[in-house]
Amino acid sequence: MKKRDYLVLFLSALAVFLIVFPVTSKAFFSFTDRYAIFGGFIKFFLFATFGDILSHRIKYRNYRVPGLLYKAFIWGFIGISVVFVFQIFTVGIDHLQTIGLLPFAGSVFASAVFTSIFMNVTFGPTMMLFHRVTDHYIEHKVDDRKHRLTETIQTLDYRGFLRFVVFKTIPLFWIPAHTITFMLDDTYRVFFASLLGVALGLLLGIAKPTIKQEG
Repeated sequence: MKKRDYLVLFLSALAVFLIVFPVTSKAFFSFTDRYAIFGGFIKFFLFATFGDILSHRIKYRNYRVPGLLYKAFIWGFIGISVVFVFQIFTVGIDHLQTIGLLPFAGSVFASAVFTSIFMNVTFGPTMMLFHRVTDHYIEHKVDDRKHRLTETIQTLDYRGFLRFVVFKTIPLFWIPAHTITFMLDDTYRVFFASLLGVALGLLLGIAKPTIKQEG
């Protein structure tokens, strides 16, 4: 392990301590509950970006992520969208169960399963493709200022994206993981999703084609 690896481990342990320690935990969740949109931004800005950094470390053996700050802001934007989407799908599924279009009204587990399935087969692929496009564009824009968004759209490996990200990670990981998410109290849902964002950053980072880097 390199010195930076120890620094990353230390910062990770510190973050876990601050989230678990009662005083700082209460302050953090009170703030993010009160300012839900900004809270969603911050959670994904920090934790999902950390997933990007880890995937880069695994693939390239360094922490020099091209366009890291831009990528972090994209994650923050995704975090804001998650705040709204969670509300839309939880309220929507509850209504569908109430009027009888979906079964098992009143079951927390059934509601969580339905919410996870509907969200992951609609919003999930859209969000992950958005991330793939912006991630690719940012990395190439850093290397070549003349790189255009249309070039990114034309050169993406959509078949690989569908085969791995959509048809494997969604049914095998995201639907079960978000079922757990929607069984949690509202206060912790977006936070837990941001922790899953670490896994999302890892999965999307590892799944995309490797770009040769120095160092």
